[in-house]
Amino acid sequence: MSRIGSRRVRLALTTLVTAGVTGAGVLFGPVAPAQSAARQVNWDVVAKCESGGRWHIDTGNGYYGGLQFSRSTWKSNGGTRYAPTADKATKAQQIAIAERLYQKRGLKPWPVCGKKAGVYRTGSTAKPSTKPSAKPSGKTYVVRSGDTLASIARKFKIKGGWRTLFAHNKDRLASPNLIYPGQRIRL
Repeated sequence: MSRIGSRRVRLALTTLVTAGVTGAGVLFGPVAPAQSAARQVNWDVVAKCESGGRWHIDTGNGYYGGLQFSRSTWKSNGGTRYAPTADKATKAQQIAIAERLYQKRGLKPWPVCGKKAGVYRTGSTAKPSTKPSAKPSGKTYVVRSGDTLASIARKFKIKGGWRTLFAHNKDRLASPNLIYPGQRIRL
């Protein structure tokens, strides 16, 4: 067993023992690739390479959406809870499924585009500022299909843009790239 493999086994055993001692519930799944823990994928770079950045594309080649999911890959990673194929899902939903697939397989499903320059976020772009530049207005907005935090910020002229919206909604949003139709966010 490789050094990394044995480290994963020790980590998993430590987690099991800790969970047993503390009584904490633990959800186990595949171990993420070692490099994925420290890196965030810039899915816009991958999508630009895969589909020209067109998130709702169906070219008829058996692959769908901005990240070009096959039907079987989309389905096996839970995509059908959003839409039958990726091209019918929002950008945020496609990214959510891509993140799940990335945790299992790294960038192997995107063998060419996963090697493009800029595919990993680094430095200050990895984490948005958590300090809002303005206080919440007290108003809310219900997310619609196709919305992004950036487009909502532009629409309502939010000072500080999407970073401010994300900061105002940290308790509601896991990531600035994952918003869903029907969610209510603070403006």
